[in-house]
Amino acid sequence: MQTLTRIASAGSTATAIAFGPARIGFGLFLPQFRESFSISTSTAGLISSLGFAAFLLALGCSYKLIARTGPRVPIVCGMIAATFGLAAVAAAPNVVVLSIGICLASASAGFSWTPFNSTAQRLLYEDDRPEALSVISSGTAVGVLCAGLLALSLVFFGYGWRVVWAFFAAGAAGAAIANFLALTDTVEPAGEASPCKWGELATRSACPLYLVAFSFGLTNSIYVTFAADRVTEQGGLAGLPLQSSGAIVFAAYGALGLLGLLTARIKSAIGLPWLLRALNIGAALSIAIIAWAPTSWGFVVVSAGMQGMFVMMISAVLSLWSERLFPDLPSLSFTTALWITAVGNIAGPAIAGVTASAFGPVPMFFGAAALALATSLLLTPGLIREKASTATSV
Repeated sequence: MQTLTRIASAGSTATAIAFGPARIGFGLFLPQFRESFSISTSTAGLISSLGFAAFLLALGCSYKLIARTGPRVPIVCGMIAATFGLAAVAAAPNVVVLSIGICLASASAGFSWTPFNSTAQRLLYEDDRPEALSVISSGTAVGVLCAGLLALSLVFFGYGWRVVWAFFAAGAAGAAIANFLALTDTVEPAGEASPCKWGELATRSACPLYLVAFSFGLTNSIYVTFAADRVTEQGGLAGLPLQSSGAIVFAAYGALGLLGLLTARIKSAIGLPWLLRALNIGAALSIAIIAWAPTSWGFVVVSAGMQGMFVMMISAVLSLWSERLFPDLPSLSFTTALWITAVGNIAGPAIAGVTASAFGPVPMFFGAAALALATSLLLTPGLIREKASTATSV
């Protein structure tokens, strides 16, 4: 139990930074960045996509580092990247430095998530892994909630957005130290880097996993990049200064995302196929609502909360599901799922930015919602296999 608590606590701290301010901070503060740097919608989409591309590259580096050094090194590297990236944004004099900072910060998520799958597989009993991985994934919700509340605090304390990003950087530095100290018994190489094992991941039973990963990556990246901006551009929420309205999106996103802690229990109660279908339907509704009613307190909170639950639960599911499908390749299988997620991440904001510039934001959001709904319809119970099988390669 002590090991479970230590691994889960360290992991949730790392994901709180990497998938909180480091990952969603650009979308959260896009209204302020527009004002400070005169960023267009298409440019915003490009910067966001570059950040997700850095995430993709970091995933590859992380996998290699796990094999050579064990999990602690890539996790600490991720927190160091977050520290420098968040600090660069805080001090950015122009859009170029801003973009570099966003890329460094986004890379932290690629470095610091997959190592915990390897850690859980090596140090925890099988029955303890779902709980630990759910707690680790739900650290994202805490990070997003804190980021949203800090952004909202601008209204009450009057300091600028740069101060908030300096706070983010300090938090990342603290997380680097905490993980360095907590993961002292995970420094041995994982020994899972044989190139010949890549082909073992190309099975029919894994296709639904990869479909969910891509759809999740594309639709969520659009939401976190443009949802707050959508609220602000339409006049904000009643009773709040315009530039702070978007903070409510991410505060609700993070607060209700804490329900991700229940992922393992809900999956046990209703089964993986129905959980996946429900989550993707919720994601579709979430995206459609922010397009349709961006100035309604009730609808904005519901939209953000549903998206938060979707993200935290899908994140936990990808971790659990990949480990169950490929128990002998926990890091490689989860890294592959995240690479596919990252491909969706890269494509989503860039396509959405161009689409919104050409046709407006509403068609862009509804297009993303349609993809999430189509994913739900494709995920029939007979198609999904949760555990390793003798399925043939595709």
